[in-house]
Amino acid sequence: MDVAEKQFTELYERHHGDVWRYVARRIGGSDVGDVVAEVFLVAWRRLGDVPAGSALPWLYGVARLVLSNEARGQRRWQELALRVAAEPDRSMIADHADEVVSQRDVAVAFGRLSAADQEVLRLVAWERLSVAEAAVVLRQTRATCAMRLMRARRRLRTQLGVVGDGTQQARRATPSMSNWGV
Repeated sequence: MDVAEKQFTELYERHHGDVWRYVARRIGGSDVGDVVAEVFLVAWRRLGDVPAGSALPWLYGVARLVLSNEARGQRRWQELALRVAAEPDRSMIADHADEVVSQRDVAVAFGRLSAADQEVLRLVAWERLSVAEAAVVLRQTRATCAMRLMRARRRLRTQLGVVGDGTQQARRATPSMSNWGV
């Protein structure tokens, strides 16, 4: 065991109970262990900052900050839950069967594309990169990337017309396809 491990072990054994009680008096339930673990993780990471003569007050200060972060996270979680609860349940309002079929069709058509076509479409549609940014990722010129994107979109449109029974079908653009720029 090296010096840092020994120092941390002594710190932990000496003050774990005190930090546990400090945290438990401020919050209840099963979160106490998580907060105490976070306090000692900070202590391990900043072992050199722990004052030799007054480690316990320093640990209490860390615990106070961890508790503050925990409370802030809980507030955000509750606010999100309230916002979600206030939203109408759209699954009860509309039938999403057509949208699911459209998404499946796009996924099948996308899967039929080459890896290069898939990547350029992913960069622009999923990662929301501009053509210039996608060109940097692909290590191409902007013009080359723009041409590859145009061709990949055209091939995706063609594949979308072939989905299903394998015959060419006229298909209108669906909302799910708009993300692809098709």
